[in-house]
Amino acid sequence: MKKQKWIALLLAGGKGTRLNLLTKSLVKPAVPFGGKYRIIDFTLSNCKNSGIETVGILTQYRPFVLHSHLGQCNYWNQYSRFGGLTILPPYQRNNSGVEWYEGTSHAVFQNIEFIEEHKPEYVLILSADQIYKMDYSLMLEQHIETKADCTIAVVKVPWEDASRFGLIKIDEESYKIIEFEEKPENPTTNLASMGIYIFKWSVLKDYLLKEELKEFSKRDFGKDIIPSMLSDGLELYAYYFNNYWKDVGTVRSYWDANLDLLNSESNIFLQNPEWKIHTVENNAPPLFIDECARSQQSLLSEGCEIYGTIEKSVVFSGVKIGKGARIKNAVILPNTIVEENVWIENAVIGSETIVKSGVIIVSKDPDTHLMVVGNNAIVDPAIHDLSTKNNVLTVSS
Repeated sequence: MKKQKWIALLLAGGKGTRLNLLTKSLVKPAVPFGGKYRIIDFTLSNCKNSGIETVGILTQYRPFVLHSHLGQCNYWNQYSRFGGLTILPPYQRNNSGVEWYEGTSHAVFQNIEFIEEHKPEYVLILSADQIYKMDYSLMLEQHIETKADCTIAVVKVPWEDASRFGLIKIDEESYKIIEFEEKPENPTTNLASMGIYIFKWSVLKDYLLKEELKEFSKRDFGKDIIPSMLSDGLELYAYYFNNYWKDVGTVRSYWDANLDLLNSESNIFLQNPEWKIHTVENNAPPLFIDECARSQQSLLSEGCEIYGTIEKSVVFSGVKIGKGARIKNAVILPNTIVEENVWIENAVIGSETIVKSGVIIVSKDPDTHLMVVGNNAIVDPAIHDLSTKNNVLTVSS
């Protein structure tokens, strides 16, 4: 195997529990986004567009839909003659059975053999559940110029969201990291780690091996590896990212990110249009809008049949909206049927779901609550208690 300057590892195995019913049957990176994509398509496309020739995808939780999606898109394996894309699930390393991934750094540790096969100088660690366009090669240039042991991509986040992230304090002149705190209850900065790291492979390998010998390690980059490197005085630098970025780890952030597509200033597809986002083409028939239908400031995908009224919503492929239905500030996932005279507002409706005639799924205060319907659900007006047992939730934002 030819020695490569860098390879990328995508962490795509987490349960995504904060997305509630949307990840009950599939892993978060496989959740549909933006009318025709899946969340993982953004990180994978960034890798392709950044010229990365070898990408490993570390999967674990409910991977079937994700594996199927990746397998249907031959594009991912056509761009490299060296490595292409490799799926890396947990496997049995010895007679003790399969060793599951217990944390982000442990998942990478389990794949040291894969990394060593490609002999990289640098390893790029990525999260597969974020919406953004980023040229990783620019981050690598800074990493090499500063002679960093680790470079962490950072972005300013709203103060109210800061406690969800690893937070970083830096020397403003050099961008050298002087302090790192993982998800503090009382943030003192809103400069957040994007969960995107570039390491010198020789340094990272050493720390992965050390971490496995510790008795009480969380086996996590944010909780263990990064703090250990800082305390040991290694060279860690921040790489500022100033364009659109959204971590869709919660229902609220997922809903927000989809509705951001309805504004020309925040629509990521209108930003840097040469930076293509690739996905599986489903060869759906053209969108049909009936004469009685109304649509305003919405994203409607191929294969839809629209007979009702849609306002400020994202409607995925294969969705049918019946006559008299009112859809507002909603995200309707693929192949869902919304029957006649349904009212949906401030909600996310899962894939392959049927919302029966006359149902009302509305949150009057989207700043504090959103409605969520899971995948493969049937919501019937005869069911008055829209509770978790019926696959419908009111989710606090």
